[in-house]
Amino acid sequence: MREKRQRILSVFLILILFLTLNLSYSRPAQAEIRKQQETPEQVLYQSRHSLRDNTGDSWQVILFKRVKSGELAEINLRLVGFPGEVIFTHVQPLKIKDADRTLQADDVFAEKSPAPNVGQYDFKPILSQLSSNHLIELKLPLEKERTLKVPPAVILEWQSI
Repeated sequence: MREKRQRILSVFLILILFLTLNLSYSRPAQAEIRKQQETPEQVLYQSRHSLRDNTGDSWQVILFKRVKSGELAEINLRLVGFPGEVIFTHVQPLKIKDADRTLQADDVFAEKSPAPNVGQYDFKPILSQLSSNHLIELKLPLEKERTLKVPPAVILEWQSI
């Protein structure tokens, strides 16, 4: 009888220990900032996230910064939807709703896009204006407009690049 109680107590203590360790374990972030040396004078920094739009479809959202010879060359936001599902209407700007204002980012692929489901926008003049205190909403210039909500943690990560 005493051995049975000790086993139950041991199992109970192991279970408590396991749950405590599991709850205190902080999960790694879903995205990370990547650094890639493209040439000796050029470095590319990227933040990649997968976000869902208002219809539930998944998008790859990549903010990247390119530095050439120590100078900031560009900051762009690339949006990639599922092929065959979405078509960007190029030349149209990306609208960014931030709290009580709407900003616009110019279409980098206005003249030629690598694929109809890919959009890329100049975020250099936009990024510093975004607040990381609340989410922003991207109004995607597609044949059928959709929106992506970007959480504050992602915006903060973008600004840390």
